[in-house]
Amino acid sequence: MHIIQEEIGLPQFSVTPVKKGDTSHVIFTIAPLPPGYATTLGNGLRRVLLSSLPGAAVTSIRIHGVQHEYTTIKGVRESVMDVSLNLKLLRIRKHGKEPEVITLEAKGPKKVTAADLKISSDMEVMNPDLEILNLEKGASIDMQITIEKGVGYVSASERNKKQNEPGLIYVDAIYGPVIRVRYDVEAARVGQRTDLEKLTMDVQTNGSLSAEEAMQFASQLLQSYFGYFGSDKKAVEPEFVADFSRAVPEQVDDAAHAPVKESYTPIEILNFSPRTLNALINAGVGSIEQLTKCSEATLSNFRGFGAKALDEVKKTLGDRGLKLADDNLES
Repeated sequence: MHIIQEEIGLPQFSVTPVKKGDTSHVIFTIAPLPPGYATTLGNGLRRVLLSSLPGAAVTSIRIHGVQHEYTTIKGVRESVMDVSLNLKLLRIRKHGKEPEVITLEAKGPKKVTAADLKISSDMEVMNPDLEILNLEKGASIDMQITIEKGVGYVSASERNKKQNEPGLIYVDAIYGPVIRVRYDVEAARVGQRTDLEKLTMDVQTNGSLSAEEAMQFASQLLQSYFGYFGSDKKAVEPEFVADFSRAVPEQVDDAAHAPVKESYTPIEILNFSPRTLNALINAGVGSIEQLTKCSEATLSNFRGFGAKALDEVKKTLGDRGLKLADDNLES
C-alpha cells in the first residue's frame, strides 16, 4: 500500500447490509485512502464485478413436440418465445462446473413456476416464485432445460452457429450474478489531513452469490493480475512502500463524522505465498484480525494448509509483533 498509510494508519473496512439478514445487497466502506485511490479502487472493482464474476444461467431448452421458438404449444397461454424469456429470469446457484439438464413436467390447469423444476442437489433455485407458463385444462408440458455455469454474456445466435442441434432452442445466457454496482467517493479526514478519501460501494447481486463473496472474488481476480507483473523477490524503492509495523492507527473523521464500526485489515498485505494465501481465504480467513484469532490447531485443520504454511504464518506474524491465539484461549 501507499506509504501515506504509515502516517494516517491502516484503512478500515466495514460491511453493512441494506436490509437486515439480506446478504445480496450490501454497502462496503473503506477509509482513509490517499488522494485519488478511492476512484482507482472503486472503478477497478466495479468493472470486474459487472463483467467477470461466474454464475449459472439457462442456455437452451427442448420442448416435446416443438421444433423452434416461433411457435405455440396447444393448451399453453404463452408462446415458446415468452417461455424462453421467462426462463432467462431464472436465478440459480450452481456449485459444479459441468452443464446439467433439468426437467419440467406438469399438467393443467396449473400456473407453472420455478418451484416445479426438478433439479439435483448441485443446484438451488433462488426465485422459486418465478412464473414460467400457464397450462389450461387438459394441457401438459414436457421440457428439458440446460443449465451451464460461465462468465459474461453469450448470445443464442452465437451458440446456435456452433452447435445447431435440431429441436434445441438456444437462449441468451447472462451469467453475471451482479445486478448493480455503484461507488461514491467522499472526503475523509485524519488529524490535520483533509485531502484523504473514503470509498463507499453499493453492491447488489441476484442472490446466487452474496455481495461479500462477489467482492472477495473481484479482489482476488485483480490481485492475480497485479501479481503477474509484480514479484515479492524484487523490491523497487521499498522505502516508499508502507511498512505496517510502523503504521499509527488514528481516528478517521469523514464528511458525515460517522465512525467506521468494523476493523478489517486485508490479509494480502502480509505477502504470503499463493498456496498459503489461498488456503486461508478458502477457509474464510480474509483479514489479519481473523488470523490472529486462530490457533495452530485451527489452521492445521484447514484444507491445503500444511506444516510449511503454518511456519510461514508464524514467522510473518512474528516479524510484525503479532502471534496466533493459544489453543486454550481461542475465541
